[in-house]
This record gives sequence, C-alpha cells and structure tokens, in this order.
Amino acid sequence: MFDFLDLDRYDLFGAFWTTVQLTVFSAIGSLIWGTILVAMRVSPVPVMRAFGTIYVHVFRNTPLTLVLVACAQLLAYTLSMTMWADFGTDTLAFRMAVLGLVLYTSTFVCEALRSGINTVPVGQAEAARALGLSFFQVLTLIVLPQAFRSVIGPLANVLIALTKNTTVAAAIGVAEAAFLMREMIENEAQLIPIVSIFALGFIILTLPTGLLLGLVAKRAAVKR
Repeated sequence: MFDFLDLDRYDLFGAFWTTVQLTVFSAIGSLIWGTILVAMRVSPVPVMRAFGTIYVHVFRNTPLTLVLVACAQLLAYTLSMTMWADFGTDTLAFRMAVLGLVLYTSTFVCEALRSGINTVPVGQAEAARALGLSFFQVLTLIVLPQAFRSVIGPLANVLIALTKNTTVAAAIGVAEAAFLMREMIENEAQLIPIVSIFALGFIILTLPTGLLLGLVAKRAAVKR
C-alpha cells in the first residue's frame, strides 16, 4: 500500500519528534499551571477562588484552535512577544503553540486534581489545621499528594488528549505531524496510505502512555 509513496522526501521522524516535544513541554507546563489553578480554586481567599473559577470556565470552553491563533496573532505579532525564541533552536510558533496548549490543557488538569481533592477525607485537613499547619502546608503536605495518587488515571487521559491536540498547532505553522500529513496529501494524493501512517504513529505515541500510567495508577491507588 505504501509503494506509491516517496517517503524519503519527507521528514517523518522530525515531524513526530516535534509532536513529542510539544507534548512533553506542554504536559510539564500544564501540570504546573494546573496545580496552581486548583490551589486557587480551593483557596480560602475569595479573589483567588474567583480567578481560578473564571479562568477554568473561560479557557475550557474556548476552542483550542482559537487559543493558539490568539497566542500567535495577539502575543507574537501584535504585542511582539518573542518568548525568548531567539535564544533557542525552536521557533516562535513552536513556543506560542506550547503556551496555548498549556493555557488550555491546564484547565483539565485543574479539574482532575480538584476531583482528587474531593476524595481526601475532610477530617485529615481539619486535623492538620488543628495542629497549626497553614492552608499552604495542608494543601502541599496532606491533600495534594493524595489527590495526585487518586487521579493518575484521569491525568493519563488528559496527557493522551494533549498528544492528539498537538495536531492543532499546524494552524499556526508548527511543522509537527499533522502539518506534514497535510503537505503529503497535497503532494501525493494518496489519502488512505498517508492517513494510515500518521494514525499508526499516534497510536504508537499514545497507547504505551495509557498502558504505563494505567499500571502506575493501580499501584499508587490510595486505599480507603
């Protein structure tokens, strides 16, 4: 089926490597920002709770394509933000894609963690506060460690969705897998073989992730 394709003309490995980089950097950023957001959402400070709630509802219900285009057009071209792209080997579009993916995906990380926080018995937090621990200490030492252990499975789903969402980065010119697939379809006019190649590539990227994190979730599950 692939005999009609001149695959030597295309950098398949480079395209999927860009996809992997987008996934890794965006996952790290989303985990950090999502954790900060969930801390705001359960904070005793009304202003922080309001900001976290509004942010999650706005970005979670905004199409990812719109978020990425807004980052590229508004931040990069209108406000001339370079995101320090001049000091690295990646492009400005790549960094804007990472930023957009972090802004979007962190909302799902936040909600997953918030559901994990709800599984932690209230008595544990009350006992910690009675011992004199601050809200930050209770959250970081008592609540969040248990919340993370209980939501490894949902976070794995978020990571898999993030891997597939990197294809949207093609909308702002990032040369990842979907960008190359579109170019190959235009040049080769062989739809089924090309789509099969890229579908297989994403299965190879996402299936081991789901299986591995599924095993980790079972081993790390909090026993009640």
